[in-house]
Amino acid sequence: MLKAPLNLKKARILVSNDDGIHAPGLKVLEKVARALSDDVWVVAPESDNSGASHSFTVRRPLQVHKLGGQRFAISGTPTDCALVGINHLMGDRRPDLVLSGVNRGANQGEDVIYSGTVAVAMEAAMFDIPAIAMSQIRHGDNVPWQTAAAYAETVIRKLVTVDWPRGVLMNVNFPCVAPEEVKGLEIGGQGRRISNLQVMPGKDPFGRAVLWIGDFPNDDTDRDDTDLALTAAGKIAVTPLHFDLTHKATAKKLSAIAGALGKPKTQRGGRR
Repeated sequence: MLKAPLNLKKARILVSNDDGIHAPGLKVLEKVARALSDDVWVVAPESDNSGASHSFTVRRPLQVHKLGGQRFAISGTPTDCALVGINHLMGDRRPDLVLSGVNRGANQGEDVIYSGTVAVAMEAAMFDIPAIAMSQIRHGDNVPWQTAAAYAETVIRKLVTVDWPRGVLMNVNFPCVAPEEVKGLEIGGQGRRISNLQVMPGKDPFGRAVLWIGDFPNDDTDRDDTDLALTAAGKIAVTPLHFDLTHKATAKKLSAIAGALGKPKTQRGGRR
């Protein structure tokens, strides 16, 4: 949880992502973090882990590569990076704020389910550490990093002036427009796509058949209060997320079937 205001100048900040330690978006966010605080730690995957969601490594050991100062690459997932950073590398004093991103591409609508960027922030929230996931929406190869670079610091400073409940993280998406075309910051809910993820057939260099999992081809922007609609309108979208997936209205309806089940049924033996 966050008890506002957070003193960013004295804050210990952990920066991570899912695109990997050499990703351009990580460089953007690292620069932003260093403008906020002198105590910045970077712990990111050694390679691209986009789509890793909240997976973590349990069947093999992790390697930690120190790249200099308080900068590390981990041979694991984004969640591994959060765990290693919070519980091991920064074990003497946990971070006061975790920043994840800036992701290359949107993390809105159904993206948040698959996103390693959001997973970093979610893992931090599970430790009661305030966390912000940040993503720069792209259109094809057009990724206007200058937009995230221009506004990320301001957005962070605004967000930490408000109390956050326990278990809540912030998901920020920057629109795919130039900085001067941004039409403000708005708070919106998680949207829904019109269509599902694409599965695209193709060929590898040896002519063998392969499949690529691609993007969501269409967004639902009919509602004007969702992350999808806000960014489509050129606005920076902030969506508070939490990891309680219980649908309380349905749980209330299902209470009518709760109670005793009677005697258990016994299975009859089959023929030999």
